[in-house]
Amino acid sequence: MVQSSTIATISAATVATGLLAYAVYFDHQRRANPNFRRSLRREERRQVRAEKEEAVAQTKQRGKEIRRVVDEALEEGFPTGVNEKEQYFMDHVQQGETLAADPSSTLEAALAFYKALKVYPSPEDLITIYDKTVDKRVLDVLAEMIAHDETLDLRQGPGGINISDLPHHGLD
Repeated sequence: MVQSSTIATISAATVATGLLAYAVYFDHQRRANPNFRRSLRREERRQVRAEKEEAVAQTKQRGKEIRRVVDEALEEGFPTGVNEKEQYFMDHVQQGETLAADPSSTLEAALAFYKALKVYPSPEDLITIYDKTVDKRVLDVLAEMIAHDETLDLRQGPGGINISDLPHHGLD
């Protein structure tokens, strides 16, 4: 009777030999067969093109999602009283900081910072603070939100920033 360890060793050796033979065959085809090389290059180009198209589609989808959440926030409205604005600001900044720690909550974190920005009396100063304290991935989404919101007034003033200096990726 044959031991199970012997069978396992023979099976592993057979699989390893098969893989080695395939690698040698593949390498020989790659070096000697021009049609094989051409098909490899075509397949690589096809894959790169597909990845590029997928990235463009994801960027467009992200832009649509950003525009949707900004429009929803604008429809909801913002508080008008001083005390309500202050509480709203503090709640959303805290919420944004909490969400920014999780990379999967980038959009939600940017939305919280955006809502806080909408009620802040001097938004250009707050953007400067955000620039120094908030993660870049959240800032990029926030910049797209700001670019989409035409009601937000960020004029260049003393100590202010120019809205055209903010990144605005993927907005069509």
